[in-house]
Amino acid sequence: MHSATVTTEGDQIRWAELPGKDPVRVYVHGLGATSPLYFAQSAVHPLLAGHRSLLIDLLGHGHSDRPTSFSYTLEDHADTLAAALRAAGVTAADVVAHSMGGAVAVVLAARHPELVARLVLVDANLDPLTPERGAYGSRDIASYSEEEFLAGGWQEVRDRAGDAWWATMRLTGREALYRSAVHLVRATSPTMRELLLDLPMPRAFLHPEPDGPFPGADELEAAGVRVVAVPDCGHCIMLDNPEGFARATAEALA
Repeated sequence: MHSATVTTEGDQIRWAELPGKDPVRVYVHGLGATSPLYFAQSAVHPLLAGHRSLLIDLLGHGHSDRPTSFSYTLEDHADTLAAALRAAGVTAADVVAHSMGGAVAVVLAARHPELVARLVLVDANLDPLTPERGAYGSRDIASYSEEEFLAGGWQEVRDRAGDAWWATMRLTGREALYRSAVHLVRATSPTMRELLLDLPMPRAFLHPEPDGPFPGADELEAAGVRVVAVPDCGHCIMLDNPEGFARATAEALA
């Protein structure tokens, strides 16, 4: 386990690191998750192994610190991630990022392009969403006020999330979980999709084939983003179909 101080208050981001060759691979988890659990199997898969790999936890999540005064905007997540990568001596990395982590990775690539050589987004959030009580994920969390969520709304979200997601969500600071969800739903300006279209580096977007065609895929592909449907999986592609995920990611990084 490694760490780096990423705020003026001394808060630390932590990551599990595997030794290997360049280019460095950086794996970034989604909302309420943790990269060592979600990506360990992928990082050591024969198609992806052998590179120096950082399985990094965003601030507020997993093994990283959980400051209650931090904003948890996508921009601030990206900037603190950038600080951690610089402290680790990382430049021109292959960034593989899931869900909210994909949104953060797009912002990272836009704000700190020297850190990202290639980008693989795994069913990442690209567009604003509408909060909705009882919907799954960030839309549900963002339907509460922060006061409501901290006072007990988190328990309702826990019960709807189910045991698998709660296993890692429970490690997330409650302020971090709430604020990250709110800012993810609000998205950035320009949106993550608009930022992605303009990025200069090689980019790929993996999505679950059972969900049907990805909205806006034609526009993404016209801008040079490789859109790949992965079979036999849901939102957590790397966990649902490890072999298909490893193959698609290796091809994207070839």
